[in-house]
Amino acid sequence: MARAGMTAERLTRAAADLADEIGFANVTVSALARLFGVKPAALYAHVKDLRDLRARVASLALTELADRAASALAGRAGKDALVAFANAYRAYAKEHPGRYAAAQLELDSEAIDVSAGVRHAEMTRAILRGYDLAEPDQTDAVRMLHSTFHGYVSLETAGGFRRHPREADASWSRTLDALDAVLRNWPPA
Repeated sequence: MARAGMTAERLTRAAADLADEIGFANVTVSALARLFGVKPAALYAHVKDLRDLRARVASLALTELADRAASALAGRAGKDALVAFANAYRAYAKEHPGRYAAAQLELDSEAIDVSAGVRHAEMTRAILRGYDLAEPDQTDAVRMLHSTFHGYVSLETAGGFRRHPREADASWSRTLDALDAVLRNWPPA
């Protein structure tokens, strides 16, 4: 029997908050049940299993990230759009480390169809239209941007830049300058 007030959405949001506190890998049905003061079995009226719960958190995170990126991109093009998108991505990863980790989860095709992952990819391609890249270069550029953003924020949030006197923000800014330069001067095939 479903517990009053407990819904799949409420559980998903609580799991996302928990992920930000203890890490996405540490979110379990049991940990979430403890948070609600119920037995784990009570959650199965709302989520199928741990995989379903994690996919829901990933979908929530992708939606939040896409919403933030869309707001940042509004009215921007070229380098301004690239910087706004990158800064939204980085800020989200730093503010919501567990959700950000969830957004990296590989979703099955059914979950992808309802997630904001496609929207996120479309925004990245919209940025690249300002650089006049055609396929397959556009796909290569999407992969380069995602790899750079993800690599940078992953190293930064793991403390990889703490021991150097140069501020991570200064390096981030120069990284975005370099990405813009590469995109404007994409090498011919």
